[in-house]
Amino acid sequence: MTKAPNDLSAFWMPFTANRQFKSAPRMLVDAEGMYYTAADGRRILDATAGLWCVNAGHKRRKIVSAIKEAAEGLDYAPTFQMGHPKAFELASRVAELLPEGFSQVFFTNSGSESVETALKIAIAWHRANGEPGRYRLIGREKGYHGVNFGGISVGGLGANRKAFGPLLTGVDHLPHTLDLARNAFSRGLPQHGAELADALEDIVTLHDPSTIAALIVEPMAGSAGVILPPVGYLERLREICDKYGILLIFDEVITGFGRLGAPFAAQRFAVTPDIITMAKGLTSGTVPMGAVGVKSFIHDAFMNGPEHMIELFHGYTYSGHPLAAAAGLATLDVYRDEELLTRAARLEKTWEEAIHALRGLPHVIDIRNIGLVGAIELEPMADAPTKRAFSAFLKAFEEGLLIRTTGDIIALSPPLIINEGQIGEIFDILTRVLKGLE
Repeated sequence: MTKAPNDLSAFWMPFTANRQFKSAPRMLVDAEGMYYTAADGRRILDATAGLWCVNAGHKRRKIVSAIKEAAEGLDYAPTFQMGHPKAFELASRVAELLPEGFSQVFFTNSGSESVETALKIAIAWHRANGEPGRYRLIGREKGYHGVNFGGISVGGLGANRKAFGPLLTGVDHLPHTLDLARNAFSRGLPQHGAELADALEDIVTLHDPSTIAALIVEPMAGSAGVILPPVGYLERLREICDKYGILLIFDEVITGFGRLGAPFAAQRFAVTPDIITMAKGLTSGTVPMGAVGVKSFIHDAFMNGPEHMIELFHGYTYSGHPLAAAAGLATLDVYRDEELLTRAARLEKTWEEAIHALRGLPHVIDIRNIGLVGAIELEPMADAPTKRAFSAFLKAFEEGLLIRTTGDIIALSPPLIINEGQIGEIFDILTRVLKGLE
């Protein structure tokens, strides 16, 4: 791979301080297992699974071979009024991993597209079910649901919304569940805050339940900085949605495929939604792909018209792309053969002890963990919010560790192949980094 690009100016980088990066680029040129290789030859321990997605680790031979074989055969096939075998096989394999009652899978190309698809299916289902007045959507403060207009409308991160106009109408938001005053340094699910779910009752009362189509939440909010659901919170949301006929959507783009120690967070928390969005771990980050899983009653409501008519006017040119489907099938094989979808549960206590050992280090005001996910929240600089965490990111990279920061929070989500020695390596480096912060 080329180690020195000919020009840095043309690529407008996503979610990046472009000027800072281009003044001192951090180039990755290779990867294998738990490690990236930087352009200067250093090995960088990946504590973020790329971007929450490389759950099976980097350059897995089985996945790489499947992609090569697919590219040499069927390079592209449309899935509008046509099909190819691997898309159907992958849909069946994914459906088998989903909670009981889920039977159909609709393919997309990203988490953002999965969210848009789920929102459209939810609204269209109510229309097909004889309730066209249900169009309102409810999200949550600090929620992240991708970057398309539907996703940022139901999302609750101000920086992702404020530059893009009025967004979708008919959207409301629940309060977030982050409560440092009562829950700081919780291990696993926080004990306080289930009552925050009752705000859904207030929104229903305000708008009239006959106008509300769906509630979308991340079972564990990832991009906002690993915000966990309080004990009993998700159960309460499910109860209220059932009471008023509101569809419950779990955005599992991050939590899907083993991140929390079960195939999906719905299973970890024993709360079953009506729709699940996914992406990232579906192909372990190798080929862009997302999907939406739906319960049978949702799919079946669309199957009542003339057989020659299109039932849902929605889809993407690359839905179920042959290379992505091949990557997905090989990825699921690796997960199965190495029991990676439950490995986080076996390592959770080791991970928990290691991350909470950082308590008491300079500027650390909270630590949160579940499965193989963790967050270290830092006290922000009064005159420069986000700078302290970004400084930690830069220092960690210099020390050979890739972390992710969001605001003044360090977020960690390593590949599920991580071993106990590598967990120790991550937190040894982070200890040095945090001790050196201003």
